[in-house]
Amino acid sequence: MTFPAGIDIDQIRAVALGCTRCRLAEGRTQVVWADGNLESDLLFIGEAPGFHEDKQGKPFVGAAGQLLDKLLAEIGLDRTKSAIVNVIKCRPPGNRDPLPDELETCKPYLDAQLSHMRPTVIVTLGNFATRYILEEQIGITKARGRRYDRRGAVVIPTFHPAAALRGGRFGGMTPIDAIRQDLQLVRHVLDERSRAAAAATAPGHTETAEAGSSEQLGLF
Repeated sequence: MTFPAGIDIDQIRAVALGCTRCRLAEGRTQVVWADGNLESDLLFIGEAPGFHEDKQGKPFVGAAGQLLDKLLAEIGLDRTKSAIVNVIKCRPPGNRDPLPDELETCKPYLDAQLSHMRPTVIVTLGNFATRYILEEQIGITKARGRRYDRRGAVVIPTFHPAAALRGGRFGGMTPIDAIRQDLQLVRHVLDERSRAAAAATAPGHTETAEAGSSEQLGLF
């Protein structure tokens, strides 16, 4: 499925809400499209809706979502300053992993969300979303703690909040501490981009940039 040029995100959402293109439509309560602000610079991507998300029609509204909200507040953010979506928009039965054909069928909806937002930062939550966005078969334990350039954004993988609720330790730290560390990187990148944007619009920017370039060239 492809969407025609010029179709807006609200029209695509309307198509998604009535979608019956794969077997997941048979068992869902409702399509889980997005939550937060699709005009923001920050996008969180999870795997698929769970029980509570399927009932309420919003991503990350159960215990894992409450933890995510708490951790966002620690870096001065909330859902009004970010968007939260899933790779798959309908709940797989028993919360199993999405199947390849389900992923392929649902892919245009996430691609449309990415194209509409053009986020500065994408945070992938867990293995599935990380592999999808990075297009690499890499585990989250290895992927997290780094920043990647994909789809015109800085991608920062981290553990799914549900992993933090299960406890355990990975690489010498708990999942919740790892998520906190990764969200500090998110905050740093957003602030970095904000400062760069402010500098680009400041009076005299062109002259300063040209002077800086000349000085750098003189070093070589």
